[in-house]
Amino acid sequence: MKVQNVLVTGGTGFLGRHLLAALAARGISATVPTRRYERAKHLLPLPTVEVLEADVFAPGVLERLAAGKQLVVNLVGILHSRRGRRDERGPNDYGPDFARVHVELPQAIVGACRSAGARRLLHVSALGVAPDAPSEYLRSKAIGEQAVLAAEDLAATVFRPSVMFGAEDRFLNRFAALARALPVLAVPCPRAEFQPVYVGDVVNAMLASINDPETHGKAYELAGPHVYALRDLVRYVCAVTGRRRLVVGLPERLAMLQAFAFEMLPGEPLMSRDNVRSMRVANTTRTPFPFGLQPQALEAIAPFYLSPASARLTPRDRYPQLRLRSRR
Repeated sequence: MKVQNVLVTGGTGFLGRHLLAALAARGISATVPTRRYERAKHLLPLPTVEVLEADVFAPGVLERLAAGKQLVVNLVGILHSRRGRRDERGPNDYGPDFARVHVELPQAIVGACRSAGARRLLHVSALGVAPDAPSEYLRSKAIGEQAVLAAEDLAATVFRPSVMFGAEDRFLNRFAALARALPVLAVPCPRAEFQPVYVGDVVNAMLASINDPETHGKAYELAGPHVYALRDLVRYVCAVTGRRRLVVGLPERLAMLQAFAFEMLPGEPLMSRDNVRSMRVANTTRTPFPFGLQPQALEAIAPFYLSPASARLTPRDRYPQLRLRSRR
């Protein structure tokens, strides 16, 4: 059965923006719930996308939204949570926000799929997840993914992307913003390894899986063609943006102190101690990119939205260039 009707949770975020644009280009109808309608205004021009103000954590909402859908896609994820109590509940513990978003929500989505009769489920996890991982983020992601893969009565597929880059990302663009503001960049865990993947390639992998029964019950690791140390990524961003900056690497002890200071500031922290713990695990894979797709190198995409010339362009102006580079 060709999928034409989709529910996308977490669709207002970075990956959701790109996935929904690709679904709309294929004429696939998608429903996107959001607690705040104004956060989804960038999706309104997409002709096949319906944005609904709804709280997916409220009782019965997921079941109502999933009714009549052929496919449910879960993109919901967070990077920060209030601290858990690992000493009381063991190494699989995680903060209450991670528990709610990464564990309880996937479990609820599985239940809603069963109740509403939606038999196809795509779930985005993360590279490096494990129940005994050093960070609460990675542990909670692992438990949520397990709940999805354990639902053998559903045709579920899990994706584990490395850190994603692309226009409007919160990865390279954050380094670019820091390079604009600071003469010296203190990089936590400078030797931490990353294998960044272009968001368009993640979207293409997800699209390739939708109607492929061979993907049911499987998890796919998604990463770019090259591995970088974090310090080298920061230096690359400085070079592309034309900023001559001193890049100083912080050992983990100092990185933890820096992260603790960030946690004390109001608002979402730039870096948390749990983020530092996540960097103990290499964000890399030796698994080839699936479905015969060739992932784009960071150097082929990033200059189109990081260079000084691109700073004068709007996201709408950049999109045709990025689409051409990603062969979409």
